[in-house]
Amino acid sequence: MSYKELAKNLIDQIPESRMYYVVTYLQGAAVPDETPNAETIASIEELESGGGTLFIGSTEALFDELMEG
Repeated sequence: MSYKELAKNLIDQIPESRMYYVVTYLQGAAVPDETPNAETIASIEELESGGGTLFIGSTEALFDELMEG
């Protein structure tokens, strides 16, 4: 039996009161994985190699600093 067939059989055993959770999960699982764009990949690589800027503070302070630049 394939996983898809097994899943269909198990769905029949789930009470209607819990189907909302199953449907929500399946909708998330059915979304294809998103591939990051080139700018995001470059940013990740920069952080992994020890680059980038570390900010410690509140969100408000971060936005204040960003707006100054």
